[in-house]
Amino acid sequence: MLHISRFSKSFIILIFVLILLSSLFVLRRPISAYRDPWSGNIFGGGGVDIHEDDTLSNMGIDGGIIMGKLENATAKAALGRATWKLLHTMTLRFPEHPTEDERLALASYFHLSARLYPCGECAAEFQALLKKYPPQTSSRKAASLWLCFLHNEVNERLGKPEYNCANLDGTYDCGCGDSPTVQKGPGVDNETGIDLIRGG
Repeated sequence: MLHISRFSKSFIILIFVLILLSSLFVLRRPISAYRDPWSGNIFGGGGVDIHEDDTLSNMGIDGGIIMGKLENATAKAALGRATWKLLHTMTLRFPEHPTEDERLALASYFHLSARLYPCGECAAEFQALLKKYPPQTSSRKAASLWLCFLHNEVNERLGKPEYNCANLDGTYDCGCGDSPTVQKGPGVDNETGIDLIRGG
């Protein structure tokens, strides 16, 4: 029979306990994340929320309007023009063949914009329009024509003339241009298209 000294037994137990404690330390949630005791939500370092389940119903797109009425008519008009420019430019630059993730992102953006828009009464109207005419995100053309249709619905309600949707590219041209093509060949980096340095 193997005889182990009392010191050796104590040393082995101490090592085992240290290994157990260190594995618990490694497997636990990082210190920068904590659970809010009132809501049960998990928050990460720097004030960033860590979502355990990012389904649409949990992302806040189905809620009510957050902002109040915008009284200043001049600010409301300027905000409207800027928003339409942003939205039209976004749909005109949307991928021609979007992935499911890209389609979901665009639809979510419209729904969240309808909640967070700084003009409460405008947001209420936009939410009603989204409910009646859900975002069309199957392609760039579908998204841009859908948004133009919505814009004309708003124009009709405001007594403004109908916009010709065939002129979207000219009116809302951001000047961005298409993505440049990458040059390929000997002496050129295949990912960036930049000439490689030659030397010896």
